[in-house]
Amino acid sequence: MINEFKDFIARGNVVDMAVGIIIGAAFTAIVSSLVGDLINPIIALVTGGIDFSGWFYALNGETYPSLTAATEAGAPVFAIGKFVMAVINFLIIAFVVFMLVKMVNRIKQAA
Repeated sequence: MINEFKDFIARGNVVDMAVGIIIGAAFTAIVSSLVGDLINPIIALVTGGIDFSGWFYALNGETYPSLTAATEAGAPVFAIGKFVMAVINFLIIAFVVFMLVKMVNRIKQAA
């Protein structure tokens, strides 16, 4: 049984998958920074100062100066801005993965 497990782990697919997951996790930090530090300010500039990261709705009907203040007060909130950022992150990651797969397929066809 231990030998079978060693064979399973030593397979290229498992190792490739593990490397992909590790690189993907590291890449997530880069994409989050890209969206939060570069794309959101541009969107705010184009939309007249709207900052998605602070866009929220308090479900208890009270008004809070920021999302942080609402969550610290224990108010239930719809953090719409965080969701928008997550969607943008996903779209960027999906596009980059698409481009990488396309590049790898092109390299495989050339070989």
